[in-house]
Amino acid sequence: MNRSLPPAPRNGAPPGAASGRRRLLGLGTLSALCALGLRPALALEGPAGAVVLSITGRVRKPNRGGQADFDMPMLEALPQTSFSTRTPWFAQARRFTGPLLRDVLAAAGAQGTTLRLTALNDYRVELPYADPQQHDVIVARLLDDRPMAVRDKGPLFVIYPFDARTELRSAIYYSRSAWQLRTIEVL
Repeated sequence: MNRSLPPAPRNGAPPGAASGRRRLLGLGTLSALCALGLRPALALEGPAGAVVLSITGRVRKPNRGGQADFDMPMLEALPQTSFSTRTPWFAQARRFTGPLLRDVLAAAGAQGTTLRLTALNDYRVELPYADPQQHDVIVARLLDDRPMAVRDKGPLFVIYPFDARTELRSAIYYSRSAWQLRTIEVL
């Protein structure tokens, strides 16, 4: 039986030596990046179902083109936060549940200075990127423990915990809430 060996590299090294050096160089580069705190961004898993939220702009973990798309199970898989708060849109306090906006942004590897939210009806509002870092703003998917229909301001509603801090009970923060959320552009 005649088995031929792969040709030796031109530099006289044994077969396979060049690929081994490349592997070591790659591991060394990866280790150096991690030691410097520059971890490579891993792509966000893609949605299996209907996309309910797209994050565009400055996204480091895209899963579809240059954006991060989420279906409802992806949002449900993130840690959930609930709070009850009074709003100008409902006659009494309501209970909202969903992931913190900062966790959704982190899942997409999003960083910037401004968030531009767009609703299903093309309503647009901008809020500082710092808001979800300083306040427990959530992307509510449940209203009073039930999924929100479009007619009930769903399926997603960016909402601040207005009753948690006096300064949040103002027209500025009310205007930064967006129901029927569809897209977040990170600027």
